[in-house]
Amino acid sequence: MFDIGFSELIVIGIVALVVIGPERLPKVARTLGLLLGRAQRYVSDVKSDISREMQLDELKKLQSQVTDSARELEGSMRNEFETARRAIETPAQTVLDDLEAKAKLDEVSAVTLTETASKPTA
Repeated sequence: MFDIGFSELIVIGIVALVVIGPERLPKVARTLGLLLGRAQRYVSDVKSDISREMQLDELKKLQSQVTDSARELEGSMRNEFETARRAIETPAQTVLDDLEAKAKLDEVSAVTLTETASKPTA
């Protein structure tokens, strides 16, 4: 992390021993170790938070892509359904019209037969 070699650590230790003194050095070293541990945990927490945020952003992008794809699929399905409905509706309407015309023709024929049958023959 800091690129400090062993010889540099020894020099720092000797300077700390002279400046702080032998009776307070263990307490200062313990406090320094605790602070270093807290700093490392803090950095680790920040890294994990950043990682979670990045994953959340990726998931949001994926969700928007899936939503867009679903909308496109829904639109194409609607178009295909409408095309198929129109293709079936036109011949079906023609058949219905033909059936209605035949029913009217049969009705007229039945009335004509009834009138003919009810007329007395001379």
